[in-house]
Amino acid sequence: MSKQKKPKVSIKPTYRIENIVASAELGLELDLYTIASRFSDVEYEPEQFPGAILKLKEPKTSLLLFKNGKIICTGGKNEGEVEAAIQKTLKMLINYSKVKPPKDFKPKFVVQNIVASAELGVELDLYAIASELEDVEYEPEQFPGAILKFSSPKTSLLLFKNGKVICTGGKNEGEVVAALNQAAKLLEPYSSPLPSSGG
Repeated sequence: MSKQKKPKVSIKPTYRIENIVASAELGLELDLYTIASRFSDVEYEPEQFPGAILKLKEPKTSLLLFKNGKIICTGGKNEGEVEAAIQKTLKMLINYSKVKPPKDFKPKFVVQNIVASAELGVELDLYAIASELEDVEYEPEQFPGAILKFSSPKTSLLLFKNGKVICTGGKNEGEVVAALNQAAKLLEPYSSPLPSSGG
């Protein structure tokens, strides 16, 4: 029996950013007790955690606030939302600080991690991927996805059989795109067309 050659599948990933985690310094010294008592959307339980949590509705983000003015922002879908959330937080809190930054101060933020969901549009053979590629972890009895790690850009991709991917670790959108394109090239030999939903 002649072995049929698999049709070559080309992968064109599409993705959506789900969450950006960024850190910033507001240049403030925060009195978290006072802030928590003045704002209903601030949670502060110092015996459990040293930071307070501020939840913004617009843009929909959560910010961890620390006494020294350091903050961590999560939930932004793009860098514009992160920036808007941080500016809004600064405006809200500046009157509760003993120290005030200069008038024209703009807090700079550093993206620590971007979580993106992607679709490769193909079915993946996770067993073959795990057995033939390096840096892949796959334990189907514990979890249905395989984990593919790249050192450059430093990212981890969670691969599912249906071609869905979760990419974490990117520091900007360019790294997310680079990781997905790198994965697409690597995974093409282990891909087949998705079964059509009509059948």
